[in-house]
Amino acid sequence: MSIKIMIADDHSMVREGLKSLLDLEENIEVIEQAENGIDCLEKLEKVTPDVLLLDINMPSMDGLEVLKKLKEKKSKVKVLLLTAHNETEYLLKAAELGSDGYVLKDAPSSLLVKAINSVYQGETFIQPSLELIINDKIEEKKQDDLKIESLTRRECEVLKLLAIGMYNKEIGETLNITERTVKNHVSNIFKKIGVSDRTQAAVFAIRNSLIDI
Repeated sequence: MSIKIMIADDHSMVREGLKSLLDLEENIEVIEQAENGIDCLEKLEKVTPDVLLLDINMPSMDGLEVLKKLKEKKSKVKVLLLTAHNETEYLLKAAELGSDGYVLKDAPSSLLVKAINSVYQGETFIQPSLELIINDKIEEKKQDDLKIESLTRRECEVLKLLAIGMYNKEIGETLNITERTVKNHVSNIFKKIGVSDRTQAAVFAIRNSLIDI
């Protein structure tokens, strides 16, 4: 019995290349292709693959949004994310959403086939080089959460305003506190989250979704 595969990638050459590669496998059959996230979801209403090879970075709707919608629908399709090296910042979010696996686009064909078979059997497959990155990001997130918990409500308010580019005087006027008090809050924030300047503090806030960008 063949493992039914659907490929979702916005590059036709990538889709065709993957199909040609997988067609060489006796137990794998590519039954459908999609060129973006919306196309993918529409076609999943008509076909039921065992494993979806899903590109993270696609127009119209990216792979993470597709994954989110599939999980909301409680879809039984196994989702194997295809990612480029410069997209690793999305992997933690993908893990939170419940992806069944991650493989780099330039991975050897044998590794991709192994990943497909693994997720089909109900296992989670993470390419070894990506596993280190994911573990590092999970640890970083844990440490950031602890830092955020150490901030007072007022310090969180100051950090958010600082992160959107407000100066101390503007923050004071917004929160109806003195500029000197703002300076004290900023100093405490820097110590608690382990940064040395406003730019680093803003990056911390953005990384942890404390502000919308």
